Amino acid sequence: MEQSKLNEDDLNQIIKKARDFFKNEIVPSHKTNTLKLKRLKTFNLNPFLDKYKASFLTGNDDPESIARALVYPRALGTSINTIFGDKLQKFCSEVLEGFASTTSGIDIEFFDKVDGRKKYCQIKAGPNTINKDDIETIKGHFQAVKNLARTNKLSISFDDLIVGVFYGTPKDLSAHYKKINIEYPVIIGQEFWYRLTGELNFYQKLTDAIGDVASEVDGSEMIETVIKELAKEIEETLKPTNLQPVIEKKIAAEEKSKYDL
Repeated sequence: MEQSKLNEDDLNQIIKKARDFFKNEIVPSHKTNTLKLKRLKTFNLNPFLDKYKASFLTGNDDPESIARALVYPRALGTSINTIFGDKLQKFCSEVLEGFASTTSGIDIEFFDKVDGRKKYCQIKAGPNTINKDDIETIKGHFQAVKNLARTNKLSISFDDLIVGVFYGTPKDLSAHYKKINIEYPVIIGQEFWYRLTGELNFYQKLTDAIGDVASEVDGSEMIETVIKELAKEIEETLKPTNLQPVIEKKIAAEEKSKYDL
């Protein structure tokens, strides 16, 4: 039986909490991680590939261009994605606290607004955020729920044990998710948020609200500062003069051995 959607106050509350979470949790962590990038030891500098990437990005391979090629992917890709993944459980407990689960291995529980049945849901961030080992871990958690249900004489079907993926579309799902989906439904993106809230456009509203937080944050000056600091260290590291003392000693030793003969 179809369930009625959450009321407007509850929907707005989730959106407000999501905004606050990103503003108070994600943004400060992102800034902290970005500032760490000013140190070259944060990267594994590869003069061959990193000079190539710098030229590909800016048209030259000077130290500042190399710094940009190193900083941009980390600050705008790896770093923020890792932060979001690491804080996913906290997001569930704070933003989706109304759906909190007391069942071990389950992140949230809710009545599906499509089929009306209670769902036991493990939450994942995106369509490529699990690895091969996670497959058995997820299945193991669901098996434990089934065992508990049998003990307590509860009626739980395979369709009631689901993986909820915050963003993406079904076609984006990795092969690992598809293996899980053979036994347990993997619900992703718009459909997940619709089943949770009953609001068809909630996914769009939620991502728009989080986008509003981004519009309040200008990290351009910080990134420029980080790039310039990193560029200084790169320039010093790549200086040929750094090798001269070693080379001079070797040449001197070779010259001495000639005369000794």
